[in-house]
Amino acid sequence: MAGAPAGVTTAGRPWPLGVTVDSVGVNVAVYAPAASALYFCLFPEGDQQTEQRLAIPYRQDGIWHAHFAGLGAGARYGLRADGEFRPADGLCFNVNKLLIDPYARSLDRPVRYHELMNGTQRADNEDPGSQLDPRDSAAVVPKGIVAGPPAGPDPASNRPGHDLPDLVIYETHLKGISAAHPEVPAQLRGTYAGMGHPAVIEHLRRLGVTAVELLPVQAFFDDKHIVEKDLHNYWGYQPVAWFAPEPRYAQYDAVAELRQLVHALHEAGIEVILDVVYNHSGEGGADGPTLNLRGLDNTGYYRLLEDKSHYANDSGTGNTLAVHSPMVLRMVLDSLRYWAQSFGVDGFRFDLATAVARGPQGFDAQGAFLQAIAQDPVLATLKLIAEPWDLGPGGYQLGNFPAPFAQWNDQFRDGVRRAWRGDVLGQANFGALLLGSANLFDHSGRSTAAGINFISAHDGFTLHDTVSYSHKHNEANGEDNRDGHDENYSDNFGVEGPANDPAITEARGLRVRGMLATLLLAQGVPMLLAGDELGNSQRGNNNAYAQDNELGWLDWSAPDRELMDYVRRLVDVRRRLPLLRQRGFLHGQVRADGLPDVRWLCPDGSTPTAEHWQDPDSRSLALQLRGGARDPRGEALDGSVLIIFNLGGDCEFQLPGTGGAAPWQLELDSAAPGHPAGTVSERYAAKAQSVVVLSCGG
Repeated sequence: MAGAPAGVTTAGRPWPLGVTVDSVGVNVAVYAPAASALYFCLFPEGDQQTEQRLAIPYRQDGIWHAHFAGLGAGARYGLRADGEFRPADGLCFNVNKLLIDPYARSLDRPVRYHELMNGTQRADNEDPGSQLDPRDSAAVVPKGIVAGPPAGPDPASNRPGHDLPDLVIYETHLKGISAAHPEVPAQLRGTYAGMGHPAVIEHLRRLGVTAVELLPVQAFFDDKHIVEKDLHNYWGYQPVAWFAPEPRYAQYDAVAELRQLVHALHEAGIEVILDVVYNHSGEGGADGPTLNLRGLDNTGYYRLLEDKSHYANDSGTGNTLAVHSPMVLRMVLDSLRYWAQSFGVDGFRFDLATAVARGPQGFDAQGAFLQAIAQDPVLATLKLIAEPWDLGPGGYQLGNFPAPFAQWNDQFRDGVRRAWRGDVLGQANFGALLLGSANLFDHSGRSTAAGINFISAHDGFTLHDTVSYSHKHNEANGEDNRDGHDENYSDNFGVEGPANDPAITEARGLRVRGMLATLLLAQGVPMLLAGDELGNSQRGNNNAYAQDNELGWLDWSAPDRELMDYVRRLVDVRRRLPLLRQRGFLHGQVRADGLPDVRWLCPDGSTPTAEHWQDPDSRSLALQLRGGARDPRGEALDGSVLIIFNLGGDCEFQLPGTGGAAPWQLELDSAAPGHPAGTVSERYAAKAQSVVVLSCGG
């Protein structure tokens, strides 16, 4: 039935959008309110050009719809839209261009730029986009595949159901985690099945992470400048089909294989958070290709400037989606619910979320997108994480996203890197960062889980490179090292890149362990970058967006096993000691037992003053934690945790008394990661550049 010609055409219905299978055929519904005609185009399997073009004759509220009998799952299709071509007015219809259904559930191959995709062409002495490109693009545009009922185990049936404050997130690229893994069979490396291989899942399970955050897996585009450099869009931040899993990671069936991966991760107790891109599309600016949205409703899907031939570019990629518009918002919400219900996804991280939440007057914490998410019965219960900035005016909105959104805290990354590099602790805001950044998030009833702490992410230096390079080295990207952040708050310890000096190697290792301890012992939700536990390097490239190769993939050839064991111990300490992952913010208030919920201590046991925090020679402090005062959950927590942060030289700490309780127990010392736990007396000799965790009672 998939390859059969279409039979009788009837009206069908204008919902749901996209192509839906029933017992006798398919229903097609496409939003294109300004089009004069719309076509459903069928292609035999294995043939990119032989086309059966079917008119969609019915129209309601801007939605073209029809039911075609005789078709079913597996049919390969595209769309064509006819209408006025007046780029100056934002109208870019070009019936010569085959369009990818934005609601397609599956694509038959990856999307890679070809000049035939251009909807416009430059006439002599005229601006780009002034003339319609008459060439047909069907041969180079991937086709949608009509989806049938999903097969295999239901990944929504076995969600682990972790609370957000208890998560340890592991940000990874789906391909990169297995592409060079020696225990994964060669034919599976870099695929959905490769990440789902027992060797990879067992690594994650033993590490103790409770959620993976996957870089984009919604079908994306290798755009023109990538193709011209003979590179590939590795990260995937150029979406073109928001319902289709990226086909380049599949062996046979991307939908079935991704569902199987999510189910397998759930079975291991690991949740799945997807990095999603709804702030822009891969079509780029006015000189970009016509792939779908531009050819269906350019003035509706995109935010245009007063000169409607140009796009608002708050994303920095050439265009910005008009998510405040009802039909665009509908597409975003339909897409999110589809991933949550059909793939069992446990949450989403929203790329450049300020642009998604931006209305005609700018960012609006009470705007359409944020309100729609908050009241949605499916989405509001998931883990929702905002990257709280974009490149538009007033784009930096860290702390301003409302519940239920958590937010990436880049101030944690920068402050922790600065403090360990040698900056004054007070100027790096070190103390506030360790207590959950209350200055940003302690309002409107938010908890410490409103902040997602990280010290490295896909964008920027790996942790290994943070202690190995003082300057970025992005030459492989083909942009003369102009791309990527210039300020990484890094330190090479006197040698740029790999060093043979044992003293430098030891110093770098100490700092890596100290920074990892700072991340996993701070209040808030920690996020690890995949490979940091291995000592993975990108050779100083801090923007490996196009490095789909050994530079961008995780290097498993010589993993730092001692570091892996150390990270496991850190994660385990965080799991065992609930005082390290409290919901409420700690402000030094007095508990019902008469003790403060938090206090800072100098090495001699005294309380640091404001001058102490601003003293460049003051590099050693201890943080004592108890359960939060005036919070029933906090008051119910017994015992105490003492964390010594010694960012200076060797230093002996006077330990506070335990009030008659059991003596302090050593949980971890980053300078001696293999040292067994044991009882500690009244003083502790903290090695230089170390973090020590002690516990008492509880």
